[in-house]
Amino acid sequence: MARMTEAFRRRLLDALAESIADSGYRDTTVADIVRRARTSRRTFYQHFADKEECFIALLTDANARLVREVSAAVDPKAPWELQARQAVTAWIATAETEPALVLSWIRDLPSLGATARTHQRDMLERFVTLVQALSGTEEMRAAGIAPLPRPVAIIMLGGLRELIAWTVEDGGRLSDITEVAVRATIALLGSRSVAEPA
Repeated sequence: MARMTEAFRRRLLDALAESIADSGYRDTTVADIVRRARTSRRTFYQHFADKEECFIALLTDANARLVREVSAAVDPKAPWELQARQAVTAWIATAETEPALVLSWIRDLPSLGATARTHQRDMLERFVTLVQALSGTEEMRAAGIAPLPRPVAIIMLGGLRELIAWTVEDGGRLSDITEVAVRATIALLGSRSVAEPA
């Protein structure tokens, strides 16, 4: 029974992702979601209170996947510049699989009110934690990068998120911004003044 429940939930989340890709979050209705999922409104409301709750669940799953992909891509024994390249490249490659969803996370979620804003901050906090963990390798410490202060992690993440959003909005390919994103990240990290004094 639990497996069937999870399968219905997954179908609803996938249907919302498809609808966002086709029509955007704002123009998607619960009727669109259940039609795409080939299920009923009753089933939808057994899993989610409303479209916003479904959206937050979808973004939570997508961001957890992004964190896993970036973590798995980084070789902590590689030179620090290569570690930065691996992390940024993995982030952009993963985002490129669902650009409309990434854009919706960046643009739509903040406008949904206090509950959604709390979830957005929680998701960003996971990325800050990830970046600080990735920057804590011996190679990063030897380069004077670690420990990476929260404000620097937030600046880096915010810049990358906005670059991704602008690129998607302008109809560009995310893979085209990989090199500039990597170089900017390396420049920020390589300033050696980013680490907190011992």
